[in-house]
Formats: sequence, C-alpha cells, structure tokens
Amino acid sequence: MSKKKGIGKLLAGVAIGAGLGVLFAPKKGSETRKELKEKIDELVKKAKDLDKDEIKEKIQNKINEIEVEIKDLDKEKVLKIAKEKAEIIKKKTSDLVKYAKDKGTPILESAAESVREKAIEVTKEVLNKLENK
Repeated sequence: MSKKKGIGKLLAGVAIGAGLGVLFAPKKGSETRKELKEKIDELVKKAKDLDKDEIKEKIQNKINEIEVEIKDLDKEKVLKIAKEKAEIIKKKTSDLVKYAKDKGTPILESAAESVREKAIEVTKEVLNKLENK
C-alpha cells in the first residue's frame, strides 16, 4: 500500500469519527438512524476497498448486525429491553473492532473503534432518557 493511500484511509477514518461525533448530538430518532446509516455506509465503502473478500464479508455482516440492533434499540420504549439491546450492541461493536485488529487493518480498526465508541455513547444516552422518563 502506498503512503498516499494509507494517509487517505487515515483521513477518512478521522472523518468518520468526527462525523459520528456530530451524529450523536440530541436529535430525533429518525434523524439519528439516518445519519448513523450514512456513517456506517462510509465504513462499508472503506471495507470494500480491502483486498480480501473474506474480511470484507465478515465486516459487512457485523455492520449489518449492529445496524439491526441500533434500529431495534431506537424503537424500543421499555428500559429492560433497551438495556439488553445496549449490551448486544456493545458486544457486536467490540467484536467488529477485534476482528479489524486481528486482520491487521489499523485504519479500519480505528474507524471501527469510532463506531464502537459512538454506539456505546448513544446507547447510554437512550438508556438515560428512558430512565429519566
């Protein structure tokens, strides 16, 4: 991989992290899901740039699982279910980061870590809102 390509991926990873930071400002659930979907699509694009089909497929599957769990979390109004979903999201995002790290893709690992951190942050925010209502 050339230095230019590596720097481009690093900058894209930083952009994803920054975008996710903006994404999780207090907004309507539909807006949040839409923006999160856009950021996840960016991560998917980056995963598709990888040379190994197996890595791309596993990362895509994990991202799809995370998206399903986040959509379910936003729809749920029961605190108990929200807590269960938050734990599932935390585990799946941690699995995504571990997989990216194990496959030796530091740029992708960084972007996946940003997704994990923001997913944890948003689940905590949802839980706090549910607990305070």
